[in-house]
Amino acid sequence: MADPRGFLKVRERELPAKRPVALRLLDHREIGTQLGREAFIGQAGRCMDCGVPFCHQGCPLGNLIPEWNEAMWVDDLPRAVDLLHSTNNFPEFTGRACPAPCEDSCVLGINQPPVTIKNIEVTIVDRGFEEGLIRPFVPERITGRTVAVVGSGPAGLAAAQQLTRAGHTVVVYEREDRVGGLLRYGIPEFKLEHAQIDRRVAQLEAEGTRFRTNCEVGRDMSWADLDERFDAVVIATGAEVPRELPLPGRELSGIEYAMDYLVPVNRQQHGDPEPVIDARGKHVVIIGGGDTGSDCLGTALRQQAASVTTLAIGEEPPRERPAHQPWPTTPRLFEVSTSHEEGGERRFLASTVRFIGDEDGAVRALEVARTAFTETGRAPEEGTEEELPADLVLIAMGFTGPHAQALESFGIEFSGPTIGRDEGYATNQPGVFAAGDAGRGQSLIVWAIAEGRAAAAAVDAHLTGQTLLPSPVRPSDVALAAPRPVSL
Repeated sequence: MADPRGFLKVRERELPAKRPVALRLLDHREIGTQLGREAFIGQAGRCMDCGVPFCHQGCPLGNLIPEWNEAMWVDDLPRAVDLLHSTNNFPEFTGRACPAPCEDSCVLGINQPPVTIKNIEVTIVDRGFEEGLIRPFVPERITGRTVAVVGSGPAGLAAAQQLTRAGHTVVVYEREDRVGGLLRYGIPEFKLEHAQIDRRVAQLEAEGTRFRTNCEVGRDMSWADLDERFDAVVIATGAEVPRELPLPGRELSGIEYAMDYLVPVNRQQHGDPEPVIDARGKHVVIIGGGDTGSDCLGTALRQQAASVTTLAIGEEPPRERPAHQPWPTTPRLFEVSTSHEEGGERRFLASTVRFIGDEDGAVRALEVARTAFTETGRAPEEGTEEELPADLVLIAMGFTGPHAQALESFGIEFSGPTIGRDEGYATNQPGVFAAGDAGRGQSLIVWAIAEGRAAAAAVDAHLTGQTLLPSPVRPSDVALAAPRPVSL
């Protein structure tokens, strides 16, 4: 434990200051700054001797949170770095882009603001890189077994690193021109700068992981060919198929999926001459109140949109934990992201009825009604319709699963919109495994890393008959974990 009386001496939860809104809207750089050393140690010292650290259970990775809090409180950065990486391959990703379910289950959170776990995590890894404590881990032996990992998002990268460190020869296939998947092209730089991804990719390459970019399996090479070349295959392509909104007027121009909007902007930040969907001077409406909608909001504000309105079909969540979502479950609360701090309007109980076009076939407005709850589900309430001006509509309603056509032609069976798999992440095809959102469905980055690590352990056992790699979760654990609600 850290300071035995820390939670009594430092009762306030303190986070690093953010760059001023007016300044950060001028660029795509990271928003946050670092907390001073004394204040940071005080925050780490708030971690209490709670007896049963529920934060271990709250984190899908099983992060050793009290242990590395104690290490930082005594200023033992090397030990904190080792403890952090013992359960998490990429804490700089989770520390920036994870909603921190661990903090919802912090025991201190029963009657005080919880420990700033997420900020402590990212500070440990950033300082670890700055002081040269995070280095490549090259395996002592090579097994002679080969593994293909398809997809270089958090699940794919975690699986690849674990399997490379186990001594297998691992090749990661990525259809885009750079490694990172939606970490790179789906998350705006003001949340996760590309340099954070680049330094991890450099570490993986130094350890022996090989990368093949601009190669889409199922197009540039068949899944059957890949299966023939390798002893095992891990499918970690993510849940790429966006959820559709089939309403009258959907065919109008100016209605785009969120990723078709975000990806080109992220490419532009790399200096690519990429044509983007420009929101400058436009009235933007975002359908979907989750993380992707928030990312669209921050991006549109940086493009100097005339107005941005976010529509959520459900009720406005409460500010305080409701009685029916008691600690240590993850409550559905009103969230204010950094993008929400920057501007825009949020509307709840808003059901889109139809898209309205102009004489040129472009969207000019949405017809929106109040959401009513009926016996058959949610529906627009008659008589509450109104027009909402819109020059650009972004559909950010989440994702259903991976693209199925090429996988099904290879013989992979699906369970609903996602890949079917057993308790060991194995699909119906021998030697082929599925990890992350491709098998789980749309989820959190922390779950993707946890599944990548677990799938790597399953692959290692399949190839060698045994494994020493940790396996933090099984597919069935999703039924045991409190889900994080998705606002649409």
